[in-house]
Amino acid sequence: MPRTSDVQCPPALLEAARGFAPLRTAVVNAGTDVVLESVRDCVEAGLIEPLLIGDPEDIRAGADKLGWDISAFAIDVAVDEEDAAAKGAAHAGAGRVDAILKGHVHTDVFMRAVLDKQYALRTGRRFSHVFHMTAPGHGKPLFISDGALNTHPDLETRKAILLNAVDLAHALGVARPHVALLSATEEPSDAIPSSVEAAELAAWAKDNVRQAVVDGPVAFDIAVSAEAAQIKGIAAPGAGQAEIIIVPDIVSGNALFKMMVHFMGACAAGIVLGAKVPILLTSRSDPPAARLASAALAVIMANRSDAGG
Repeated sequence: MPRTSDVQCPPALLEAARGFAPLRTAVVNAGTDVVLESVRDCVEAGLIEPLLIGDPEDIRAGADKLGWDISAFAIDVAVDEEDAAAKGAAHAGAGRVDAILKGHVHTDVFMRAVLDKQYALRTGRRFSHVFHMTAPGHGKPLFISDGALNTHPDLETRKAILLNAVDLAHALGVARPHVALLSATEEPSDAIPSSVEAAELAAWAKDNVRQAVVDGPVAFDIAVSAEAAQIKGIAAPGAGQAEIIIVPDIVSGNALFKMMVHFMGACAAGIVLGAKVPILLTSRSDPPAARLASAALAVIMANRSDAGG
């Protein structure tokens, strides 16, 4: 099993983010070794200018351990992870930062703050999370959504999840992504609710998602393997070509991304879309490469929005 320390940030993401100004980024609860190492890597790559939120003693001690001079960066004192999350959301809502990076903080605490209406991070679009997965030996990335935020989305939420994922793919140069609406079968069956829900979403997408090829329900092998589709006699337009996998619930998405990380050595860049600013959302145990890749995604999305995307 590959160690997460061996995970590498995909060079193509860093190249796509090159040339843009660093994003002012609130780092929520920054005072742990892995978070500070991640932030240092992002700074050295020219991706972010951090506002470090947390315990100043922990932050300075961690930076000293890395041999990293952080004297040029502001530190905002927070007494605990709830306070840190609230301050990160407040800075973003007030326009003092351009992005928020989840540090050593529980996801529910972090997201509770960014969803709080008082911080004005909502835009009218639903929030959804996308994993940008790159695995050694595989030629193109795989987008998985939503495996981290929406637990069991209804049809309206699935529409937003689909649109946000397609938007990210477009920003990364995939002009007409193939989208697979994941289930365990290619035929709708009342015995498998996700297959019925996928069929409903696919029908809606035919009239509402012009810049993508959306197919569902689709089992995972048919989504990613042209050979499997040929053997099973399935000739759907996107069979074996999926760039985007829309999962039926958080459990399947979470399991799929963690399998790719722990068994394939994949780099999982994570970002929440639909908010006023990009939100970099990774697991507390993720290696620095995942946060570096997530920061590159945030830079790409932020600048695409500025250009009117």
